[in-house]
Amino acid sequence: MESSTTPNITQLLVAWNRGDQDALERLTPLVYRELRRLAHGYLAGERQGHVLQTTALVNEAFVRLIDWRQVEWQSRAHFFGVSATLMRHILVQFAREQQAAKRGGQAMQVSLSEAAVVGARHNPDLVALDDALTALEKLDPRHARVVELRFFGGLSLEEVAEVMRISVSTVRRDWRTACAWLHRELSR
Repeated sequence: MESSTTPNITQLLVAWNRGDQDALERLTPLVYRELRRLAHGYLAGERQGHVLQTTALVNEAFVRLIDWRQVEWQSRAHFFGVSATLMRHILVQFAREQQAAKRGGQAMQVSLSEAAVVGARHNPDLVALDDALTALEKLDPRHARVVELRFFGGLSLEEVAEVMRISVSTVRRDWRTACAWLHRELSR
């Protein structure tokens, strides 16, 4: 995340919350760039020709965020934390729809050599990750939120600490514990 825009984005979010439409116009390109960077990171590991493209994910998240006028944005990190949650839900919903379509007989045919390449990829299955995060959330909501903000939001340890109002050392500890727990769950 770009630190040079931190105060600017926060100030624009507050002004927009107060009804300043000019602030929204100035905020949009700044936020859009950052959301695009995050979305690109999420989709980078997907197979070539993946139906959901970076721009579509960003547009969907942005449209949903714009409707959140009643939220009092506290900071840039708060905004991108909410963005992380929205992108997670959009990506998981899309992945579930794709899996449902495959079960309906619309699965893509792949050769054994292509399957070996896809099988060697280390990117997490978003549906499995979402299921594991949901299970983690039942055990420890704070740990799950740390993962969501770090993985889906791309927030630094410091930004997560700011959003969650906890210390950086607590975030670091939660992150390590949650990653170990998720690794165990996803390895089953």
